[in-house]
Amino acid sequence: MAARHFATNVGAPEGPVSLTDGSMYVTEMSHSTLNVTKLSPKGERKVIKNTGGRPNGLTVDGEGLIWIAEAGQRALVCIDPDGNELKRLEGDSKHGRFYFPNDLAFGPDGHLYMTDSGMALSDFLDGQNVVEGFMDLKWDGRVYQIDPRKMKIERLIDSKIRFTNGICFGIDNTLYANASLTGEVYCYDVFGPRKPKRELFGNVLQKDKQIGFKGPDGMKFGVDGRLYCTVYAQKNVTVLGKTGRVAERLSLDGACPTNLCFSRDGRKILVTEVSKGQVEQLDAPCAGLELYYPKTT
Repeated sequence: MAARHFATNVGAPEGPVSLTDGSMYVTEMSHSTLNVTKLSPKGERKVIKNTGGRPNGLTVDGEGLIWIAEAGQRALVCIDPDGNELKRLEGDSKHGRFYFPNDLAFGPDGHLYMTDSGMALSDFLDGQNVVEGFMDLKWDGRVYQIDPRKMKIERLIDSKIRFTNGICFGIDNTLYANASLTGEVYCYDVFGPRKPKRELFGNVLQKDKQIGFKGPDGMKFGVDGRLYCTVYAQKNVTVLGKTGRVAERLSLDGACPTNLCFSRDGRKILVTEVSKGQVEQLDAPCAGLELYYPKTT
């Protein structure tokens, strides 16, 4: 399955969201951009908003509003398609301020689920590079359930994770989130009768001699019931089967993929990649699992 390009010359892209007209939203995390941007298949580029922080994960709701995990501003932000800010949440008195809002997914209950990597950017980045000894820092990665109408944290689902990153729902409405520093993917029964408990689903890391930051990033499910996970600095999308075992690894052109989405027509997997500043596209073996698009106003 060879990788091709949907777009190039994109400033450290993340947060891909496929749109019905064939275009897509991405965030641009590089210091020279810091945008939410719309990309078309024809190569057209439109900046929706310069956030000025470091926009990371994105999702959209049923009214077309854009939700941003703004890591630099340590906030969850909602904007309209013209870039006007409508809502903002930075934490609350019970849980404290967010550290590093990372990725987002709407659930079947209409709530927004957000990963917080567990440390402010300034505490683990030196410029664009991760500081030495980053594995030994006191990470407090979290998973939140948020009411998007009231802009209120409903509950803290999990904490003390070592760099919480990607998040998505599976076919059975189980919530999945991963930990970049360990390579582990966890699952949570958030709609069961008891408090959600972290369970290990699988691990996406492959053994090699590489040193430095490497681990799972954004991920989505296909209708085939398999989990497609970008692995930063591993140059692939790792696919976990229904039991959590590695089923295959889809090779990429760039070494540092950050996230993926399935195109709305079910034919492509679109992968954001930061080392070359591009969006790669792979032929999809199946359509993506339908995402949730609730109304939030």
